[in-house]
Amino acid sequence: MPNVKVFDMTGKEVGQLTLSDRVFGATVNEAVLHTVVRAYLLNQRQGTQSTLTRTEVSGGGKKPWKQKGTGHARQGSTRAPQWTHGGVALGPKPRSYRVSVNKKVRQNALFSALSSKVQENQLIVVDSIKTEQYKTKAMVAMLEALGSAKKALIVLPAVDSYVIKSCDNIPGVKTTVTCSLNVYDILNAGTLIMAREAVEKIEEVYQQ
Repeated sequence: MPNVKVFDMTGKEVGQLTLSDRVFGATVNEAVLHTVVRAYLLNQRQGTQSTLTRTEVSGGGKKPWKQKGTGHARQGSTRAPQWTHGGVALGPKPRSYRVSVNKKVRQNALFSALSSKVQENQLIVVDSIKTEQYKTKAMVAMLEALGSAKKALIVLPAVDSYVIKSCDNIPGVKTTVTCSLNVYDILNAGTLIMAREAVEKIEEVYQQ
């Protein structure tokens, strides 16, 4: 079972924590990670892009010139794709990009992502992440004390508006709660900072 140090918000070590082998000590499956990240990014697409076909643009009801005898190529409408202001041939239309992923695959990917952070020493467990006021300085000080002042994902056990709002103005820092944790955000973060209670909550949810 992997062991990690537990720090307080000032960067001082306050203990040790033994992590679940199933959740934080899994074998990293890159194929599963690729599948889930790809599905996540596709599912973010709105699919609302649209172009007008020749039947949808206005005008073009009259044949521009007679079929023969003018020396021009025959034309039936000024709204054909080859004309300026004509319709678009084979252009995009609203569609759904949604991809469904099996529950076990998503779970396996989550375990792989969390385990990869442990293996790369990019997981920092904090005894408690709290602030009593909206203060960005407090969060910046914590990140600097933990040696994670750049790109970080802070995972909370529950919604804490003080912490979330205090982190909103810090470039590269994102906050989330355990129930909204996803593989893309974990892999995209340089450092994963988790409250001890958040770690325990995740292990409780996924215990066998």
